[in-house]
Formats: sequence, structure tokens, C-alpha cells
Amino acid sequence: MRAAPTILHLDMDAFFAAVEQAAKPSLRGKPVIVGGLGPRGVVATASYEARPFGVRSAMPMAQARRLAPNAAYLVPRFAVYRTVSGQVMELLGRLSPLVEPLSLDEAFVDLEAGGAAYDAATARAVGERLRADIHAVTGVTGSVGLAGSKMLAKIASEEAKPDGLVLIEPGTERELLAPMGVRTLPGVGPATGEHLRRAGMTTVADLAEAGEDELVRLLGRAHGASLYAMALGHDDRPVVAERDAKSVSVEDTFDVDLHDRVRVRWEVERLAERCVRRLRDAGRSGRTVVLKVRRYDFSTLTRSETLRGPTDDPVVVREAAARLLDAVDTTGGVRLLGVGVTGLADYTQEDLFAQAAVGEAPAVGRAAAGKESATGAGRAAADAPRPPAGGPGTAPGGAVAPGGTTPPDGRGPAGGADAGGGASHPGGGLPEEGGGPTPAPGASGTGAGSSGPGEEGPAPTAERRWAAGADVRHAVHGPGWVQGSGLGRVTVRFEHPGSAPGRVRTFRTDDPELEPSDPLPLVPGGQPPPAGPPTSRSGGGAAGGGPGEGAGGRAMP
Repeated sequence: MRAAPTILHLDMDAFFAAVEQAAKPSLRGKPVIVGGLGPRGVVATASYEARPFGVRSAMPMAQARRLAPNAAYLVPRFAVYRTVSGQVMELLGRLSPLVEPLSLDEAFVDLEAGGAAYDAATARAVGERLRADIHAVTGVTGSVGLAGSKMLAKIASEEAKPDGLVLIEPGTERELLAPMGVRTLPGVGPATGEHLRRAGMTTVADLAEAGEDELVRLLGRAHGASLYAMALGHDDRPVVAERDAKSVSVEDTFDVDLHDRVRVRWEVERLAERCVRRLRDAGRSGRTVVLKVRRYDFSTLTRSETLRGPTDDPVVVREAAARLLDAVDTTGGVRLLGVGVTGLADYTQEDLFAQAAVGEAPAVGRAAAGKESATGAGRAAADAPRPPAGGPGTAPGGAVAPGGTTPPDGRGPAGGADAGGGASHPGGGLPEEGGGPTPAPGASGTGAGSSGPGEEGPAPTAERRWAAGADVRHAVHGPGWVQGSGLGRVTVRFEHPGSAPGRVRTFRTDDPELEPSDPLPLVPGGQPPPAGPPTSRSGGGAAGGGPGEGAGGRAMP
């Protein structure tokens, strides 16, 4: 514990929803829900206006629609969120060299390490200035907690929501924590909370009164001793600027349970290639391949295979995942599949013969070819650009098949959420999982081709798909965003971040004057976020509200 409240915790307010409200003037002050829109999608973030209806993060989207049928439902635009997050993290980096990001919208900062603050007065001034800078640069708001430890700073930021600042004076920790529920403390989840409740402990004061010996008896040495220290307000964890990822993984939840074994295998291979792309983007390799299968009855099976050395070769990972699938019974149906790589390293095993499938000459041949694929065809397969939505490489809902192939039954995953492990996507995170990658809006299908021998004519062109919330531009009406689509029509609201709420117009989905567009900057004069497919699951949602909500700095006793 520090004698001065120089540890800052920033939590952006309802981050995904707030960004959408900042980008779309007609949604400001209205309930906005961001997440996967399929039958099995989940809520990534709900704006404060949606919360009185009972909508919360990680809630099934179908339930959210029943609770708030008139809310705006949008797919996530992760490219935009990452850009805004980068602007926020840059502001934090100016305060201190010790910035510990927890997710796109949350981070700890050690103000003392950067010389930005040394007592309560200077810490409060820094916090207020940071809030103002964030709103000026990004157009969205964040809540700030200041305390002498990470645990208390996070509790303070929760109390500050939305759009506020709370500073916990050193020496008041026990008085503050005493009436709070045990779930307030880090490491106390539903199971531990229920275990403590059965033992008659529901508040932090109950934990402090029980004593360390009793908590150790109930929870074990490590957990019990740690929980008792936190109940007394003691937390000596430092702010760590960089945290190594322990794993990289991706997973998909499907609208309809998969029963076709061929389709299941195809999905596993597709996930393996996506996982390798993420692995290479991080400059890492891995030694253990993990397969996750959630069956029709919600039972979850995990299987793993450890290779002889680390690899980032898509063929090796794909074949290992396929071997793991062979040992899993999928007869009753599969609702979720995931592929991950653990045991991360910064180098790869050069002897790919030792990693490829053993005992078959064709497999050995593929492994030999894999040595070339590190810079050739294998890497190109993993890094190949995705085709536009609606083309032959796109499943319904905008999920793109790697290499531009269509799944055997032509149906795509519901969420398409990447579940990143470790620092790649901490906290879920989308939640990795809740909310999946944003489909590329409105691209023309490329299914038509030249007639071959025996063919009567070109194949029909696939219908263009427009995702709710996607940015578009019309040749006559200018920039706007997709409000909805269906039955061969797409409805667009024409407005931009600096305009008044715009008018709504409806077009044919194949209107040649309507095209996908790059997002516009949330604040005039800023640089537009880069377009392109996201590389991380969603989910990980933020808690909090929209721009302009809440009160200013409040101090806790």
C-alpha cells in the first residue's frame, strides 16, 4: 500500500456503445446495444440508456431483444474501437511509462513512476485533466479511480461511473470496504462467493472478522491468505507495463448445432488457420494445440496435443486440431468450436518433419513442403486476405471462410468471436467471447464466373450483405450508416459525427451508388480509423455509460 493515491485506474464508459453514439448523432441519448446479432449472439456492451430495461453485458441477445425491443442493435466495429483505444492509451502513456492495459477500454497507470503525481491533490488534478483530454480527443468519456493500490483504484473507478472521478484517501480503506459484498474483491467469483455465503460471510467486514486461519481452512493457503489481506485493504501488486500472453485462441458459436461431421472438421480447420494468423500477428509460435468443443447439451470438452517444438505453421496446427477432433464424439451436435495454441515462444521449430502427422508418407511430404511454406504458400494461406462479404468465401452473417471457400452446408457461425488468451485479449473480454467480428458490409458477391464446358451460363451473383451499423457512402447523399437490411432492401441513415441527426432512406441492396466506407473520425480533424477485418473476439465489454452522462469528481471518505 502506498501513502499517496498515485495508482490510477481508467475504465471507459460503455465503450463500444459510447463510440457508436459518438459516431451516430441519432443514437445519442437512446438505448444502444452492441453484440452478436445471431440467434446465439450475446451482448458485448449496453449503453446506460438500455440498462433500466435490464440489459447487461454477456446477456443472450435474444433476451436483450425481449427486454428492450426498441433499442438500436448494432454489430461491433472492432477496427474503430481499437483506434479509439489507441488514442486513449497514448494519453495514458504521456502520464507514466508504467501503463498496464487490461482490455481495449481499461488500464492501470502508476502516476508516481512518471512523476505525474505525488499526493492526493496532484493525483486528482491529473485525473481530471485526463478525463477532459480523453473527451476532447475521442468524443467519449471514461471514469477514473485513484488509490494507493490497484484493487482500491479499480473499486474507485466503479464507484465513479459514469463519467466521474473518485479518490480513496489512504487510511480509509477498511472503513470503505467493510460494508461491500465479498464479490467486490478480486478473485471472488460466483463459486467462491457461494462457498463464503454458506459459511456466513457476505461482506468484506465478515472476512476481516473471520481471520486468516478460517479463510485458509475454507479456501486453501494461497487463496485464503490473499483474500484476508485484501479484506484489510492490503494489495501490493505493482503496475506491470507488459504482460506476456499465455495463449492465443479463437472460437465460434453457431446459430444452429452442427451435426455433419464434414462441416465440423471444416470449421475446425478454418479456426486453426485463424488462430495461426493471430499467432503470427503477435510474432509468436506455440507448442501445444488445444481443441474446445461445446456439445448440444452444453457439456464442454477440451483436448490438447503437445508438439516436439514450437510452430506457427498453419498445416501443422490444422492437422493437430483435426487429430484432436477425431477423438471427440460430435454425434449429438456441436454448438461451439474453438482452437488455441499455448506454450508460446518467440521462435519456431525448424524441423517440421518432427511436428507433422507421424507415420504417413503423404503427411511427411506435407511437412517437408511446410519448410518452404514458412515464407511461401503456407504463410500465404494463413495470411490471405478475406473476400468481401456476400462472395463465395462468406458464410451468412458475414463470417468469412479462409481462403475464400464456402462451408460444406453454406451456413456460418453465429458469433465469430475470437477468444484471446492472456494479454492478447484479457478480460474477455468479449468478450473474446460475446460479439464477434464485424462483417464487411455491402461488398458485391463474386460468385459469377465464366462458363465452362457443359455449363449453361455464369453462376448467379450472391446478394450483397449490409451489417447493421456499418459505415457506407452514397454517391448523392454522402456518408451514413446501415440501420437495417432485408428482403432485398437496405435502410441507411445519412449523418456523421459532427452533424445533426440525419434522414433515413431505403435502397436496393445492389444499388451501384451505395458503397461501403471507411469510418469517419469521431472528433473533427482526427484521422479516420483504418478499415479492415478485426483480429480479436469481442467481447470483452466495458461497463458504463454514454457521453455527457454522470457527475464530476466525487471523493469517498
